[in-house]
Amino acid sequence: MGQRTYNLVTGIIFAIIVVVHILRLYMGWPVVIGTWTAPTWLSWIGCVVGGALSYSGLRLHSNRP
Repeated sequence: MGQRTYNLVTGIIFAIIVVVHILRLYMGWPVVIGTWTAPTWLSWIGCVVGGALSYSGLRLHSNRP
């Protein structure tokens, strides 16, 4: 796998993660790990970090060699 393909795949994966975080916020889905319920503010952080990583991967993919 080349670097450009890797950047595209990771950009798409992080974009999917951001969409799931947005759906969790909009639909009010709970996330429970064992007995701990994750607060919704963690999804806000996930949106920001995932969005930055997705943007970075897709931007690096679009740069011409």
